[in-house]
Amino acid sequence: METSTALLRLSALAQANRLAVFRLLVKAGKSGLAAGEIARQLEIAPNTLSAQLTVLANAGLVDSRRDGRSIIYTAAFEQMGELIVYLVEDCCQGDAGICAPLAGVTDRIACSTPSKGACS
Repeated sequence: METSTALLRLSALAQANRLAVFRLLVKAGKSGLAAGEIARQLEIAPNTLSAQLTVLANAGLVDSRRDGRSIIYTAAFEQMGELIVYLVEDCCQGDAGICAPLAGVTDRIACSTPSKGACS
C-alpha cells in the first residue's frame, strides 16, 4: 500500500462519526446496513451521514449497493485488512513478544468466525 492511500484511509477514520459508522458496518458484516438504519442506530442526521459515507467511500473503506429503494453499505473488509497490514507489517523487528497482543486479537477474530467454530 502506498503511504498516500494509508493517509487517506486513516484521515477518513479520524472523525468521531465516521469512525462510529465504520465500526458499525464492521459489526454488521457482509450483509451491511441501509443508510436509514445507520442513521437511526447512531442518531446521525441523514444529510450528515451522507457526507460521512461519502468520505469513507472515497477512502475506499465502504462499499454500497442498491437494494430496491435502499442503499446498503458495507465495510470494505479487504481494504481494511490492507490498512491494518500496512500499519503492522514491519512490527517488532522479529521480536514476537512485542506483537503478541496483535496475534491474540487475530486469534480471537479467527475463533469468532462462524465457519471456524469456537476455538479452545
